[in-house]
Amino acid sequence: MGDAEVKASQWRLVEVGRVVLFATGQYEGKLATIVEIIDHKRVLVHGPASTEDKSVPRHAVALSHLSLTPIVIPKLPRAAGNGVVRKAWEAAEVEKKFSESAWAKNKDRIAKRRALNDFERFKVMRLRKQARYEVQKNFAKVRAAAKA
Repeated sequence: MGDAEVKASQWRLVEVGRVVLFATGQYEGKLATIVEIIDHKRVLVHGPASTEDKSVPRHAVALSHLSLTPIVIPKLPRAAGNGVVRKAWEAAEVEKKFSESAWAKNKDRIAKRRALNDFERFKVMRLRKQARYEVQKNFAKVRAAAKA
């Protein structure tokens, strides 16, 4: 018989130490880490953020209310206490890693867009039209040069 090679899946796994982002509910938009897996639908999370307004207290939450991020706190023991989780969180620089990710940048961009007033949205529209016009003008030059 041949050797069977088992590969791990490319999906983000629900595991202790996985950093999650709240998608809905009271803590929407805040980060936490999985401390314990309760069952196939619920996990125990804790989010010891640097500021009080970003922190998430330890509680059980349904996986359907969370989004799994690619960030994992390595070697976090199961059911670790608050102090252990806080030290591991700071050592892994979770907030810094997430703020540098494309996910966080996109979230910030969307929030900034939603905060615009009517006149600011109008200015954005005009700037996009100007940029599109310049691109089309350059493309027309290249196309004309290729035909000649």
